[in-house]
Formats: sequence, C-alpha cells, structure tokens
Amino acid sequence: MKPQILVCGAGIVGLSCALALARKGQRVAVLAPRNEVPAAQADVYHPRVYAISPASQRLLDELGVWQMLPSVRVAPVQAMEIHGDGDGRVDLHAWQAAQENLAWIVESGEIERVLIQAVRMFGIEWLDDRCESWRQEGVVLTAAGRRMQAELFVGADGAASRLRESAGIQYESRSYHDIGLVAHLDAERPHQGTALQWFRDDGVLALLPLPDTATGPQVSMVWSMREAQAKALLGLPRPEQAAELEKRLAHAAQGRLGALRMRSALHGFPLSVDQAQMIGPGIALVGDAAHRVHPLAGQGLNLGLGDVRALSDAISQRENFRTAGDARVLRRYQRARAEPVLAMRLATDGLHRLFGVQAAPLAWLRNAGMRWVDALPFVKRQLIESASRN
Repeated sequence: MKPQILVCGAGIVGLSCALALARKGQRVAVLAPRNEVPAAQADVYHPRVYAISPASQRLLDELGVWQMLPSVRVAPVQAMEIHGDGDGRVDLHAWQAAQENLAWIVESGEIERVLIQAVRMFGIEWLDDRCESWRQEGVVLTAAGRRMQAELFVGADGAASRLRESAGIQYESRSYHDIGLVAHLDAERPHQGTALQWFRDDGVLALLPLPDTATGPQVSMVWSMREAQAKALLGLPRPEQAAELEKRLAHAAQGRLGALRMRSALHGFPLSVDQAQMIGPGIALVGDAAHRVHPLAGQGLNLGLGDVRALSDAISQRENFRTAGDARVLRRYQRARAEPVLAMRLATDGLHRLFGVQAAPLAWLRNAGMRWVDALPFVKRQLIESASRN
C-alpha cells in the first residue's frame, strides 16, 4: 500500500514531521538514506547544538521523544545576557515571564538518535533511498530509479532540497558573507545556566551553556564572523588556530567566563537568509528546505519544528473529502506559517543590518535602545513570551 504522505529527508525536522503525522493517524513513510547515530560518549559532545524553545520542547514531548533524551546531556537556559557593541546590555531571566527556563541546549546528535528510535518503535516505513526529482504531481523519482507515488510529498531535505529544486518552487537566497564558527570550550568560571551574546563589529558571538565535563564548566561557541577572517582562522594548523581563537575570545567575551580553552575541533558553515514559497502541487516544504535565518537568535530549528506542528495540524484537521495534498489544505499550512517565519526573518536580518553599520550616531542609538529595553520589565516579558511561542 502506497503511503498517503512521503517525507523526503531524515534530519530532525523530517523525522519529527513523520512522527507527528503518524501519531495523528496518517499513513506516512520516510524517504532518505538510513542514518545511524552512535551512542554518546561521556564528555564528548556533538559539534552542533540547538537552543530548544518551550514551544519546541512541548512538541517533542507530545511526540514522546523529549523524555527519551538523557537529562545529563541537556543544559537548561535560565537567563540570557545580550551585550551591544557599546554600553548597551539586556538581561533576560525566565522568572520575568513566570517560566522555568528560557530554552534548553541539546546536541543535534542526541535529538536525531531518539527520533530514529521513536520512528522505528512507531513502525513508520523507512525507505533507504533519496529523492532525485519530482516528475509530476503525485510522482517522485528516487536515486535508485524507483517511482514513488503519494498524495503529498514533504520536502525536509535541507537547504539544497532536490524536491524543491526539481519541482521549480520559488526560492530566494541571499548570502551574509559571514561564516558561522562552532566549537566547544572549557570555561574557567561556571556559566550558571546563562546564555551570553555579544554584538560586535566583527560579527555576533554566542556562548551557550552545556553540561559540565570532568574537567569543569563547558560552553558551546557560535561565532558568526566575517568570511575572510573566518576562512583565515579555519585555515590555520590546529595549535595555531586554538591559540588565535582563544586570544580573540579573551577580548570578545571580556573575561565573563574567565579563560576559555578549545576542547573540540572548529567547524564553519556559510550563513544566508533563504525563503521558499513553502508549497507546490502536492508538496509542502519544512525546515531548511523552506527557510533559513541568521543564527543570532538561535531560532532556525524552532522555526522548522513550528512548520511540523502547523503542517500536521492542517493535514489532520482537513475535511474527509480532501486528500493530504489538496491545494486548499496546503494553503492553510502556508498561511499558518507566513507570519511567524516573516517576523523571525525580519527580526534576525534587521538586527544583523543594524549592528553591521558602524556610523557613530547609529551605534549610540542601538546601544541606547538596549538600555531602554533593559529598564522596562513588561517589554522583556513580551520578548521572552514571543520567543517561547516559536
């Protein structure tokens, strides 16, 4: 029996989507190379971590996977310190919005591992192949030459989505000419569950809390750095690279966590702002296949999981006479995601542009604005509640 819905892609968003749809009674299958994530090793953390918002945590809990994550590898974020490029600063605390946590920092590999287990336990069919091209409404050709039919194809195959490209769905991409540098660091002082961020003239630096290791406190660094500087750093031999990065961190982080030492390899990925039309004939796009935003707000995965909830709701609540790929059903999904995706894109892109201009009047104004926000509790509560809904 052919599936009603074929999810192309087996990353976090793709597997979450398949699980959400299956739990709402839809016949769903996953089309992607089989992915095995080995069990985690003590004190060795996956290079990529995500800040999971309360809304995303609720979705993962509803899918039955949040409780499968080992609690010792999840770091709750109870506060944020955001520093401008002058004397501007905003402090956010979960208690300001009557919340237990602002977010949770979780390794990509751990989320993938428990999702794979959940998909298997739920009996969802997994086709060890990949989408090669969309041929016509209701038909996809795989890399192995199979013709797959379904009422709806879900494009969860990443920013370079083959499904989106072959179906000719409108897609716009603009490079920031920045590279996101990620690494895990040993910290001299405890982070106390606080995420730290600095807006600087050479990019945006974030230090995210991670569980302590045997050697002491640990944080994950995400530094969106100008392309030329980042490439020069990535091209250095490991000892020189570590010495140079630690020197820059000592200056940029202003000694907030004491000395910072590299404990993992340094990785880099190009940054861009991307937006697709999100739907096509019998196609719905989710996650990076649909949109990408600057990582300065840490909301990329949360937007993708928001897509999962909206799509599974639109499909499960459709009229009995409509198929999963009905154009009206897909337009409901598109409308549901239009405002939150646009708002996040405008916010992150606007902040990137605002701090990218070094003119003295604007620099004074943006730091004054941060001081103003920090002095108004109701504004900070609104910021926290807005981020929690994504």
